Amino acid sequence: MEQQNWTMVTYFIIKGISDVPELQLPIFLLVLLIYLITLGGNMAILTIIYLDHPLHTPMYFFLGNLSIVDLSLTTASLHKELLIYVTGDNTVSVPKCLVQIFAFLSLTCDELLVLAAMSYDRYVAICKPLHYHQVMNSKLCVLLACLCWVCGFLESIPTFMKTFELTCYESNMINHFYCDIVPVLKLSCSDTSFLQLYILTVGVVVCAFTPFALTFISYIFIIATILSIRSSSGRHRSTHVPLTL
Repeated sequence: MEQQNWTMVTYFIIKGISDVPELQLPIFLLVLLIYLITLGGNMAILTIIYLDHPLHTPMYFFLGNLSIVDLSLTTASLHKELLIYVTGDNTVSVPKCLVQIFAFLSLTCDELLVLAAMSYDRYVAICKPLHYHQVMNSKLCVLLACLCWVCGFLESIPTFMKTFELTCYESNMINHFYCDIVPVLKLSCSDTSFLQLYILTVGVVVCAFTPFALTFISYIFIIATILSIRSSSGRHRSTHVPLTL
């Protein structure tokens, strides 16, 4: 029987975007620029929404949640890459790597769910304008936002727990610029069949396809409603419904 090279891994080595010495500084500056633009843009959105009372509406409430998700997701995926270029240390402990996987998966799911909630808000505003204030009240907005956050984190817990149970790896070199579930599963010599099945069913079908389907259906109704309005002024009014929380 062929002997397997199995290793008990206590830390991973992040290969990064490139290991060419001449490209390290340009890549660092590019990644830093992307992060600062994302940070500045989302912080500006959150500040404007908070300070401008007329923007305290359901649409901007969900936009604020989307900005928080986007800021958190960018930080979760890029912070280690930036630290590698600053400190030169491209190692990460297994627990920290798995926490990064959990954060990335849950925040990705959160983002898709928030986008679905935003599309529902637009559907009610355009297709049911007379009932908008009754339907999209502050309680429902907070409930939808909480559901998006909670469902995103709950969906990722089984993946996080099962990844913790992986006992051996063929290597500790992750061919990526952050800890992602796919490269880690490729390195593992443990049985990952349940994880792969779970990611395919819950991760793709539930967390990705369902929000996409809800968003798609909402905008189909929105487009159909707008096209059914004959006058151009009526179409303009349908996309500028006065909204308050």
